[in-house]
Amino acid sequence: MAGPAAGAPMRHQTIVRADAKGEVRIAVTLRGHGPVVVLIPSLGRGAADFDDLAARLAAAGYEAAAVDPRGVGDSSGPMTGLSLADYAADVAAVAHALSAKPVVLIGHAFGNRVARATAASHPEAVSALVLLAAGGQVAPAPDASKALMDVFNPALSPAEHRAAVAKAFFAPGADPQPWLDGWYPPVMRAQRAAAMATGPESWVGAGDVDIFIVQAEDDVIAPPANAEALVKAYPGRVRVAVLKHAGHAMLPEQPRAIADLVIGFLKRRDERQ
Repeated sequence: MAGPAAGAPMRHQTIVRADAKGEVRIAVTLRGHGPVVVLIPSLGRGAADFDDLAARLAAAGYEAAAVDPRGVGDSSGPMTGLSLADYAADVAAVAHALSAKPVVLIGHAFGNRVARATAASHPEAVSALVLLAAGGQVAPAPDASKALMDVFNPALSPAEHRAAVAKAFFAPGADPQPWLDGWYPPVMRAQRAAAMATGPESWVGAGDVDIFIVQAEDDVIAPPANAEALVKAYPGRVRVAVLKHAGHAMLPEQPRAIADLVIGFLKRRDERQ
């Protein structure tokens, strides 16, 4: 799998204190200089998923800020009794710490929900959204949902785990190797409980910002009907690009294509401003 060009900007980490009591610490991996783009990862996963995209964003003239959610890496904070509003507050704190202007959020899978919740509840912090795997409107099929939960089951054999990752996250025939590890079951449980505790009316519409959806053609967890529902509900501000030969994981399957779509969206916005 080809990575970004040699000589891509180096990364470094910063810690953002995300609450007044100092209990919530959010680790952010930074690359590049320019307009800030905050990246929010998938269910039970961390900022490392964005390594390739972040490097490409930095090379294109942006400051890519990839967030480790509570419980991943050096990020910490309460993990019980949460709602999406808590995760949104963490992201808004990162945005305010890094930029005096509203930022673009890129949310992948569960991160798409957090991105929309942030735009809805902290509109001053967000200028636009890029949603990769924009689930939340149309539920996956039962067998896909089971495979998603099986990914976090430590009792599975390596072969069973591999099969679950392939079924839930990758297009038919794609190699699931890049996502065989990097799973955080306690983080998944906290995030899933937060999603279940949050009414959709508080986050689905994402306030009034523009939304660019990258919809994987073979996504069985956030199938294309999700993107279609958002276009129908908010036709004036939702745009969709279909990504072929990719499933829910998307980032390791089609890194160059995703970067081209995302950077193209960002550059078009820059030209209009």
